[in-house]
Amino acid sequence: MDYRTFDTHAGPRTEDILPASTAAAVKVVIVGGFGVGKTTLVGAVSEIRPLTTEETMTQAGVGVDDLAGIEHKTETTVAMDFGRISINEQLVLYLFGTPGQERFWFLWDGLFEGALGAVVLLDTRRLEVSYDVMGLLEERGVPFVVAVNTFPGSPVHAMAELRAAMDLPDSVPMFTCDARERASCRDALMTLMRYLYTLTNESPEPQ
Repeated sequence: MDYRTFDTHAGPRTEDILPASTAAAVKVVIVGGFGVGKTTLVGAVSEIRPLTTEETMTQAGVGVDDLAGIEHKTETTVAMDFGRISINEQLVLYLFGTPGQERFWFLWDGLFEGALGAVVLLDTRRLEVSYDVMGLLEERGVPFVVAVNTFPGSPVHAMAELRAAMDLPDSVPMFTCDARERASCRDALMTLMRYLYTLTNESPEPQ
């Protein structure tokens, strides 16, 4: 899915300009394994025309990228996706979607820099691709929530079973999400914001 288009007029579009009431901007990363729906989520929820770096998959990826369960995928993100959403009149989230293939993970350090938190997209057809993703976030100290993307025809598991399979602490929110639906994606981001707020309130005060 490629959202790139070009305007013939110079300067930003009216809808791309931040409201004068904006008081804070927060960086959030959308992460997950290969083909879990990161580009779709950013495109669905962004209030501006999203930037994507999707390229057509070629024979160069054969034997390198694991297509098990996503055999019909024809494009892949090679750098990042970018979008923006206003949570309210004062708070704006800048969304950065990461590339999923392990060979592009060297880009993640830059994308994680300055991120307040992350949404991890989970595909129940390919749970194994999310283990290392969450490990990288934990290593870098980036708080995250887990959104189970509801692909048509994908296996359905109880949340308790998924949480146990991912060895996810009870304190980390896990919920279902449809990356194609704007309202569902916005709910996922709001869950992350509420979780970050909880973590802030739980942090010990400096001595």
